[in-house]
Amino acid sequence: MVNAPADPNWEAKVRNSFARQGAMATIGARLSHVAPGEVDIEIDRTPAVQQQHGYVHGGVVGMIADSAGGYAGFSMMPAGSTVLTVEYKMNLMNPADGARIVARGRVVKPGRTLVVCQVDVYSIKEGSERHCALMTQTLLTVAGKSDDLQV
Repeated sequence: MVNAPADPNWEAKVRNSFARQGAMATIGARLSHVAPGEVDIEIDRTPAVQQQHGYVHGGVVGMIADSAGGYAGFSMMPAGSTVLTVEYKMNLMNPADGARIVARGRVVKPGRTLVVCQVDVYSIKEGSERHCALMTQTLLTVAGKSDDLQV
């Protein structure tokens, strides 16, 4: 574990925030692992998220990776704050062609203002995992702004 979460209600705030994300609902994403500094998000490969060759679209891979890292970081942030992604770089290394795609976000450096995460995305096909993308991400802790407020 990276550190203890700053908010004792970290798990509820992560799950509640995720439940309010229309973008994640639209692509059928779900939380499959939630721990301090760690969040996994997965989707099934369906026609709705595929590009013309049948792979999960790179933009969709980026969506779940950004959210997995963002929620991993958010789990470590204090109560009364929210999270914003300020930068990420993603390498698409192999096609996302499995029946299921999972993005595993992990906090690398929890800071007071900036949090650095790494997200590994795997394509799961016939029981085996293939590393299909790698993201590094920087998050901003926005203090004094509740996560449930609309923009």
